[in-house]
Amino acid sequence: MTLVAGVDSSTQSCKVVIREAATGALVREGRASHPDGTEVHPDHWWHALQQAIDQAGGLADVAAVAVAGQQHGMVCLDSSGEVVRPALLWNDTRSAQAARDLIDELGGPEKWSEAVGSVPVASFTVTKLRWLAEHEPEHAKRVAKVCLPHDWLTWKLAGRPETITTDRGDASGTGYWSPSTGTYRTDLLALALGASPGLPRVLGPAERAGQIPGGALLAPGTGDNMAAALGVGARPGDVVVSIGTSGTAFAVTDRAANDPSGAVAGFADATGRFLPLVATLNAARVLDAAGRILGVGPEELSALALSAPPGADGLVLVPYLEGERTPNRPDATGSVHGLRLANSTPAHLARAAVEGMLCGLADALDALGLAPNRVLLIGGGARSEAVRRIAPGVFGCSVQVPPPGEYVADGAARQAAWLVAGTPEPPEWATGETVAYEAEPTPGLRDRYHEATG
Repeated sequence: MTLVAGVDSSTQSCKVVIREAATGALVREGRASHPDGTEVHPDHWWHALQQAIDQAGGLADVAAVAVAGQQHGMVCLDSSGEVVRPALLWNDTRSAQAARDLIDELGGPEKWSEAVGSVPVASFTVTKLRWLAEHEPEHAKRVAKVCLPHDWLTWKLAGRPETITTDRGDASGTGYWSPSTGTYRTDLLALALGASPGLPRVLGPAERAGQIPGGALLAPGTGDNMAAALGVGARPGDVVVSIGTSGTAFAVTDRAANDPSGAVAGFADATGRFLPLVATLNAARVLDAAGRILGVGPEELSALALSAPPGADGLVLVPYLEGERTPNRPDATGSVHGLRLANSTPAHLARAAVEGMLCGLADALDALGLAPNRVLLIGGGARSEAVRRIAPGVFGCSVQVPPPGEYVADGAARQAAWLVAGTPEPPEWATGETVAYEAEPTPGLRDRYHEATG
């Protein structure tokens, strides 16, 4: 029996799954926490990875490993390969002004969309490099190489070889790699940083990235959204809505996206195709925040939400608790609208929190401009019964919910199995039966939400 390992190094934690390469059957798993914050020294990821590997029983019997990581994080290394400063994560919005400046300097959002398929927002690596050049020039001068979280972890697992590697999917979220041409735009890197440091070599979907010294082969790895698409078995024609720390709506397509409005990021996927994606900063943590306000846990919050009527009797919660990426309002805050005596109850607030979060994701779905064959709902937030049952009424269509799983880690493991198999396409793994949820659209809900968000 051949075993493979998949790693999900996310914002909040590191998960490791060990699976059978042929079938995808889970053999064992482990996890460890990451520190809070929007900037983190990469050493914390490395220590968490070691803990998660140990908890998963080690990698001694594993044939191949792939690492999936949170997208966009800025990891800067000096000429000795040491980390220059803590990594700025995707959800660090301090580079919002840098994004606006870079857009103007290149000649507008259309120029960026043509160049790299996406218009920069504060999440993108290119904007963080501009922030570094402007606010920490002493650190910027030391930067010899720039990479992403999954790149850095793969490089560390390989024993810090001379060449750092990445893949198409994660590279497409930097703002200086073009999915349509498959090449770096080093001129945009220089525009941001004022220099052109070394960049990772971009590998093909099943190309070998290296080897753990004396052990398993290393697959290219990828970004978390690309790995989730692999893990859930998304096919062309599917749209996946993932409710995690961030919320995303993305689709697997055969054509690169180009949206000059900036709503749709024209990413690549992990199979050689493309992954147009719309992201929101505020997703599952909106539910966490509502639970804290009401003093209840996730299950009780869900029950409260389902006990209130659809539309929460006009109560609307705008979930911009950490600014927002779609729409691009990095300095926005959350708010409550339509509060009256009749809807001043815990149940109404719980319902409004779920509906507000889902309204943001419904806007993301609309922005993709697709007529999907099916909508798949995944992520930690999808484990909430209220989310599953309310989503169809907000989205205006039925949703399919696969069995709960660590789809990012599973997608990384499937990529590792692909490397071992050496086949043109990744191996087919059973993901279990999906459950369909349906509901009538909630009249007026999204109109009230759009009025509240301005």
